[in-house]
Amino acid sequence: MTRKIDILDTTLRDGEQSPGCSMSPQEKTIVARELIRLGVDVIEAGFPVSSPNDFRAVSEVGSIAGDKAIVAAFSRAIEKDIDCAAEALKTAARPRIITGIGVSPTHMSDKLHMSEDEVVECTTKAVAHAKSLVDDVEFYAEDAGRADADFLVRVVQAAVDAGATVINIPDTTGFCLPEEYGALIAAVAECVKGIDDVKLAVHAHNDLGLATALALAGVRSGATQVECTINGLGERAGNTALEEIVMAIRMHGDELDAHTDIVTSELTRASRLVSRITGMSVQANKAIVGANAFAHSSGIHQDGVLKSRSTYEIIDPAEVGASGSDIILSARSGHAALRHRLQELGYTFEDQEFEGIYERFLEIADQKKEVYDEDLESIVQEFQRDVSAIYTLKALQIQCGDPLVPTAVATIIDENGETHVVSTTGTGPVDAAYKAIDKVVGIESDLQEFAVKAITRGIDAIGEVTVRITAQDGRVYNGRGADNDIIVSSAKAYINAVNRMIEASRARG
Repeated sequence: MTRKIDILDTTLRDGEQSPGCSMSPQEKTIVARELIRLGVDVIEAGFPVSSPNDFRAVSEVGSIAGDKAIVAAFSRAIEKDIDCAAEALKTAARPRIITGIGVSPTHMSDKLHMSEDEVVECTTKAVAHAKSLVDDVEFYAEDAGRADADFLVRVVQAAVDAGATVINIPDTTGFCLPEEYGALIAAVAECVKGIDDVKLAVHAHNDLGLATALALAGVRSGATQVECTINGLGERAGNTALEEIVMAIRMHGDELDAHTDIVTSELTRASRLVSRITGMSVQANKAIVGANAFAHSSGIHQDGVLKSRSTYEIIDPAEVGASGSDIILSARSGHAALRHRLQELGYTFEDQEFEGIYERFLEIADQKKEVYDEDLESIVQEFQRDVSAIYTLKALQIQCGDPLVPTAVATIIDENGETHVVSTTGTGPVDAAYKAIDKVVGIESDLQEFAVKAITRGIDAIGEVTVRITAQDGRVYNGRGADNDIIVSSAKAYINAVNRMIEASRARG
């Protein structure tokens, strides 16, 4: 059996320290309920002495957690902080006080103005005082990543001797390389007497984009608790992302001799909840929970995934609560992806028909970042209209504006394959286009109705035009056309109506 790695979630404390991400006590309880469903081992609920709202939040989280999770309160190595944390935790069935002090040269000299001996003495007093109030005490050696290793061992030894049950070795500034951080954890594990009787924790920041790698290095070196946040929220560049460390351990449990008890199917839900409450959007290419985490737009990748998901996905989307693999249709998509999506929409075509649709798809894809289902529906309908078309619009060029006279140059192919190029003017671009079509077909009709609507999303949406024309005998015919260019849509719709009118006339003899 692999080692159990505890997950301490500090979204409600360290994550909330991201600029603009503060949460009300009520919002913190909402997130805490999701963290409980997620199965985190420890919820760091806040810093009680910092504000009345934080005190209230810690108290409320404690009251809802019951015995499902340890509830922790943060404090500095100051007696009033520790007392306040203990008071806020009175509602918790499993309380933990987290207390600590800076141990790097810059923290001791520039921030604390304390000597090494004073830091060790402060550590002993703080841990002992916290221990007199609760059974579970975590000591953090702030900025341990930049501390002298021998001094770090000395401080940690003092904390263990004073009764700490958890020792946290944070790389507060995300400064270390993973192998350096792993060596630091290994040194503490080897040199501190009694360390086997306490949990050894890692807490990494993402200043160099290495937070997850740092945490994994710590786990490999003996850490049994990882401190992290949903979506990697946290000060500056953030903390280790819970979803990343959990899935990395899940994928490499044997190599790391590690596992967690996290309910991974809740990861996507938790990510979206925290994003919604904090207003901090998750970048599309974010690992595990980003919108593109299981999206494929390359034709080569799409073909592989459609044949076997494992070709380009190491995680089943269902494992993390995602809806599934997403084939993004774009100019880079190939035949396999388009055919697959059309089949999902209920359309099947012979190879020759499909090639015509694929060519039209590429035309649309070259104009848009993404081709949506509505676009495909429009392409198919347009293709079906054009298959038996008597006249087909091949090209249309419009000049209009003030003071220009609206002019249309239309290239139209008839049913015999003959190409007609005509140029006309009109009162507007649509009128000019319609007069050009009339000039080729040689049949008079009256335009009774003209309507346009966007049928897809975005500023580059396809516009569909619907027209109604009346023939000389009074019969009414409808026509539809779709294109990114509204004028082209208008011309296609008009030709579609004219084709219907000619077909009906021929049918009557």
